[in-house]
Amino acid sequence: MSDDKVSTAKKSESTESRNEKFCRIAEYRTNRIIDMIRLLGNCSNKSTYDYTPEQVEQIFRAISEATAEAKSKFTVKKEDKTFKLKRP
Repeated sequence: MSDDKVSTAKKSESTESRNEKFCRIAEYRTNRIIDMIRLLGNCSNKSTYDYTPEQVEQIFRAISEATAEAKSKFTVKKEDKTFKLKRP
């Protein structure tokens, strides 16, 4: 069984709507991401770890870029498929 499926909360595929499936999987994945971010915060303990401000910036820049990329996938892109010549 995939990590994305919670067996106790999963409805049979024939009765689960596409939105219900989206909500189930998105909630599960979002909660996993939030848990991982909390764990990342544990790395801030200076008595256990040594790091530079630049390293912290690299980490959060990478997270921001990944978040922006994922969010952009939810935006419907309108493509103009009509050909038009530029007029002089």
